[in-house]
Amino acid sequence: MILQHDTDHLLPKTFRLSLRPLKKIFAISFLFIYLFSTTELSQLLKMPILIQHFIEHREVNSDITLWQFLNMHYASGDVKYADHEKDMELPFKAHDNCVASITNVYLPTQKISIIKPVQILEKKHFKTPEQFLFSTFLSNIWQPPRIC
Repeated sequence: MILQHDTDHLLPKTFRLSLRPLKKIFAISFLFIYLFSTTELSQLLKMPILIQHFIEHREVNSDITLWQFLNMHYASGDVKYADHEKDMELPFKAHDNCVASITNVYLPTQKISIIKPVQILEKKHFKTPEQFLFSTFLSNIWQPPRIC
């Protein structure tokens, strides 16, 4: 099943079929360009230097393994050997393409309204016995004292 994109219906059918592989190639190309320019992924391009440097070490010491070579150059700290300048050309030894990327995001102004649900509650009045006091009962307070 081939999914149609929003703009595919505007192009002739033969042209649509020829653009599909190009879209994928462009997308992958832009992804690699972005990753190589903004991350340390570009250090992978230095892998031939790593291999060449390992071969040079093998010529000096034929017993060295790849693990020992990597341990000597990456895990033993900042030890300066006689070939320190060559060591600093190895991948992931120095930060070459550090890019500080600042991105400003401008969001369009939109009116956001939050509508609270309105609940109409029916008020119920409960009558208590105290509410049934008659006004004459209350007026007795203001009467002069009676002598029995």
